[in-house]
Amino acid sequence: MYAKQGDMVKVHYRGMLDDGTVFDSSEGSEPLEFIIGHGQVIQGFEDAVIGMDPGDTKTVKIPADHAYGPRHDEMAIDVPRNRLPENICPEIGQVFEVQGPEGATFQVAVTALTEETVCLDANHPLAGKDLTFEITLVEIN
Repeated sequence: MYAKQGDMVKVHYRGMLDDGTVFDSSEGSEPLEFIIGHGQVIQGFEDAVIGMDPGDTKTVKIPADHAYGPRHDEMAIDVPRNRLPENICPEIGQVFEVQGPEGATFQVAVTALTEETVCLDANHPLAGKDLTFEITLVEIN
């Protein structure tokens, strides 16, 4: 029995950057459960699981365009510090939820600071990066 579109699967995984840094892992927790073809995980991860049998392990490199997409410089803006709420003391790496002009909310991360400005970046932290995953298919339901 192999994994195919529409199957509910459980996998253990470890995600790494090109330099070997682990950015995510299911180690020490329950396996990740998702339905293949429902867009619950990045496309390249779904594609890698298709055709695996329970117990199979594989390592796959997923290019940025099949992961979190390219990085868009226009999604990072410098905001004058005086436009931030007074109770905010920004630090690099801090994540905020902000509301866009049409009411939608999204997350931004503080990526740079000067005396006058704070750079808020709405790119996904893994945008523009190729990702490597070690995937073990645990179960197909």
